[in-house]
Amino acid sequence: MPKVGVLAMQGAFIEHIKMLKKCGVKAMEVRLPEELAKVQALILPGGESTSNRKLLKKSGLFKPLAERIEQGMPVFGTCAGAILLAKTVDSKPGFFKAIDISVKRNAYGRQIDSFEAELKVKGFVKPFHGVFIRAPIIEHIGKNVEVLAEFGEKAVLAKQNNVLVATFHPELTNDTRIHRLFLKIIEQTAIEGNALNKN
Repeated sequence: MPKVGVLAMQGAFIEHIKMLKKCGVKAMEVRLPEELAKVQALILPGGESTSNRKLLKKSGLFKPLAERIEQGMPVFGTCAGAILLAKTVDSKPGFFKAIDISVKRNAYGRQIDSFEAELKVKGFVKPFHGVFIRAPIIEHIGKNVEVLAEFGEKAVLAKQNNVLVATFHPELTNDTRIHRLFLKIIEQTAIEGNALNKN
């Protein structure tokens, strides 16, 4: 069973850890490079993306995390976490550039304009209750990105190789299915890695 880290600088990282524990997974808070070295995958929670960028650089986490993502470590970004992983943000180069999407921050409006919606997610029998708080909009999707859910004809859940992003907050529900989807990506990445090592 993999150990999954949650970037614990701001945002709902405690809620992500609770969801992982509900899934029966070992979870730990990650704030420093030595903590990152102990996990096989990482969740980047919501919060304020500009503050997270500054904290990632100040803590010395940015470079080792960028390297791990490039090497294929599974990562899951929710809301601000999705912004950090995007290739382009507000028409400018993104931070990690880990998934070929362009996002616009706070596109639905301020905190008062937050909303909830029932989402049809690829592979799910029942809709998923999406909680959108100052959510970004995914304006452009690259050809190698798989869209897993949409709201108003815009992608809100997307995957590319080892990277999963959601513009909503699955950790603020009691539904573990999105987190279990990420665990499947971790499992698949491990299988593919083992196959490469054998060749």
